[in-house]
Amino acid sequence: MKVLVLAVHPNMEQSAVNKAFVEELKGEPNITVHELYKEYPDEVIDVEKEQRLLEEHDRIVFQFPLYWYSSPSLLKKWLDHVLLYGWAYGSTGKALQGKEFMVAVSAGAGEEAYQAGGSNHYSISELLRPFQATSNFIGTTYLPPYVFYQAGTAGKSELAEGAKQYREHVLKSF
Repeated sequence: MKVLVLAVHPNMEQSAVNKAFVEELKGEPNITVHELYKEYPDEVIDVEKEQRLLEEHDRIVFQFPLYWYSSPSLLKKWLDHVLLYGWAYGSTGKALQGKEFMVAVSAGAGEEAYQAGGSNHYSISELLRPFQATSNFIGTTYLPPYVFYQAGTAGKSELAEGAKQYREHVLKSF
């Protein structure tokens, strides 16, 4: 199985969590890590290149920090420009059907904050629902997300363990 990880962080070098996750995956022979902000600092997306990358992989992972209950803006732009009618959806848009789709997020608060009655009022599953809907719409199989909570306060040992668990999750058979 070939895995494409779209790592989407506007300042990867300053990110403790997402940078650690990228580093953890880089040695894996069947994983391609594709850093969108590094690839497109001007945010001009090469649609054909992106579509080719998607076609060459079996599992697609969106990795990003949860920003204002969503993803960084470049991922939204990427979705709008790359997942085109006639290619990703529509009567002839079958390029991604049968592939697997996963989301991996880092969240600043603890898991207890992401539930009814918690400070954020909604579960991570609810907040990621637009990505699940996108997966369904383009014909991919939506896999359980990987969530790293307490991203802002995690120590080195928690970060190392989280990165290891992330790698295992990305490669896991579901």
